[in-house]
Amino acid sequence: MEKKKSVLAGFKWRWEYFLVILLIAEFIIFGSLNPRFLNPFILMNSINNFIPVCIVSLFVTYVIITGGMDIQAGSIMGLTSICVGVLWQKMGVNIWLAVLLGILVGALCGLISGMLIAYAKVQPMVITLGGSFLYSGLALVVPALAGVVAYQGITNFPPEFQEIAAGNIAGIPNQVIIFAVLLILSFILLHLTKYGRKIFLIGVNRNTAEYSGIKTARVVMSTYVLSGIAASISGILLTSYLGTAKPDFGADLTLPIITAVVLGGTSIYGGKGNVIGTGLAALIIGFMKFGLTLIGVNAQYQDIPVGILLILSLIINFMIHSKVFQKIMKKK
Repeated sequence: MEKKKSVLAGFKWRWEYFLVILLIAEFIIFGSLNPRFLNPFILMNSINNFIPVCIVSLFVTYVIITGGMDIQAGSIMGLTSICVGVLWQKMGVNIWLAVLLGILVGALCGLISGMLIAYAKVQPMVITLGGSFLYSGLALVVPALAGVVAYQGITNFPPEFQEIAAGNIAGIPNQVIIFAVLLILSFILLHLTKYGRKIFLIGVNRNTAEYSGIKTARVVMSTYVLSGIAASISGILLTSYLGTAKPDFGADLTLPIITAVVLGGTSIYGGKGNVIGTGLAALIIGFMKFGLTLIGVNAQYQDIPVGILLILSLIINFMIHSKVFQKIMKKK
């Protein structure tokens, strides 16, 4: 009995365990309602539909850990997409150079917002909301200047470009591989480097971080640049996957991105977060919408269970980290 008590006493609950349980529960519930949900080929390819949320949410996690907010990622996706299309089709730029320039567009967007937030110390919500309108507006101006009808978009991309998202390696879609690589890189950068520790310290107490010699403004600005780059990568993947460049790509992804970050266990007050949790949460949201589609739930109603899940998860998270729960675990 004493040995069992010591094992329980040493057990430390992590929010990621709850997310894994939720993910398993989804597989059980949706698999029983529609066996196609458990088909490995269908399931693997369904991930392509929500990979942009998975990728962007990883680096928006960085922003929120510092105590910031980023709601402009969706607009950057659309701007990147149409810029790549215009550069390639209307200006004759090599498609791979156009892709590189598209990523630079995202970095520049993040840099502009990050500088205003970090150095001018304007509220992140205000700046990124303004950035959202600005970049979505620019995404409409760019094709107009190039003589392209925005709603029609740009198509007929080279096969090698479309292969970025449509291809696979050993049966695993390229988009899944890209997400896995970015997940590993974002984990290493945030949790195993000095840069990551600086991000957490700034989120806990920015003044203390400054007194300890950390150049907080530079670090905060860099998180928005990373978020912008991630948004651009997602915009390029969307363009490659759908075979068309449009300015409205990502317009409806802002809320799922923020939901994935918060559901993943990142505190909106800063100082706490984990990209593994964010990645799991993004998969939970994506698989939930896919499962709801398979059982015949209309797309316009699918945000309701996602919202309920987020609220319930926050309540459970609060209860788990409450002093009462911790005392019960210690007694066991």
